[in-house]
Amino acid sequence: MAEEKPITASIALDLIVGPILDEISQRDKTTVQQLRTSFHKAERENPGFVHDFIAGVCEAEATSISVTEVLLLMASLPCAEYELERPEPEFQTLNQRARHLKMILSRIPQEINNRAQFLQTIKGIAGAIKELLDSINQLHRTYPDMGRMREYKRSLDQQKRTFVKDSKVFSDTLKKYFRDSRTDDVFNSANRLINQTNTMLKLFRQASADV
Repeated sequence: MAEEKPITASIALDLIVGPILDEISQRDKTTVQQLRTSFHKAERENPGFVHDFIAGVCEAEATSISVTEVLLLMASLPCAEYELERPEPEFQTLNQRARHLKMILSRIPQEINNRAQFLQTIKGIAGAIKELLDSINQLHRTYPDMGRMREYKRSLDQQKRTFVKDSKVFSDTLKKYFRDSRTDDVFNSANRLINQTNTMLKLFRQASADV
């Protein structure tokens, strides 16, 4: 059986646009469903599309809102799309560690201007990334045949590599920040890391589902 379409996660789509569409769906379900499908297709084919769309709306309205900062602050909000439903302890540990990483990352805008506090946050992020990767490896070792795990192994391995790559990019961005103080670069890099975390969770949701 072929895998599902490529999976991507977007805080902008799932925590901003999605709830708005849910709110107005009672007025015209067909049109809203078409919009929802279009947003998902656009985000899947062009990751970051919804973020840029919202930023464009804010710019057109001449607001001073930083969409990147707002999305980062929202990153720790609960979202069913990013929760593993399996009751096994290893899956619940991955849930907890993913939430912990996103919670620490979401504090960056509030702590970045306090150097001592921010340095402690960076240490916490590094530890949370390591724990998350440990959980991912444990799941692969413990449940290689659960659901469609074998079918999704290539996608899961690729997503893990992408997560590790973006973790290194985030680390490099932090080093640059202490030279150039460009907070937007840190916010963007943190958001990418969060989206990669959420994409991993969505993949595990599908891969571990009962056949």
